[in-house]
Amino acid sequence: MKATKKETQKSPKSTTATGKKRTGFADEEKAAMRERVEELKAEARRGPGSTDGESDVLAKIAALPQPDRAMAERLHAIVKANAPALSPRTWYKMPAYAKDGKVVCYFQSAQKFKTRYATLGFSDKANLDEGAMWPTVFALEEMSSLEEGKIVALIKKALS
Repeated sequence: MKATKKETQKSPKSTTATGKKRTGFADEEKAAMRERVEELKAEARRGPGSTDGESDVLAKIAALPQPDRAMAERLHAIVKANAPALSPRTWYKMPAYAKDGKVVCYFQSAQKFKTRYATLGFSDKANLDEGAMWPTVFALEEMSSLEEGKIVALIKKALS
């Protein structure tokens, strides 16, 4: 017996909370991917051993809106003072710090993906392992001396 159109069940479609159908990556995600491709091309043009990373990071930090700019400036100073082995570079157009060309930690502005707080993240190259589960991304709403102390400890542990 052939099913009629009315009897045929359609598969459910993914929707967002507003009822709009998701069709793939968000605009912010697409922009981040394009920015990363631009960075890779620029790195290839500059060649190995280039020191342009810091000027790129400082330019990105200067372009950030407040309060993220102040937090990124302070993070940059903390990394420079406490982890001279890390090289500044951009990663998805955000300030990042690498060892041997591999990103160890990065700052992500709250405005970049329209989130309520900025984040300090660590890649799998960071030695933050504690048992079978540990945090790798930390929310930042402000940078008091308490947070700065925690960041210094995290960065030192990441490089241990």
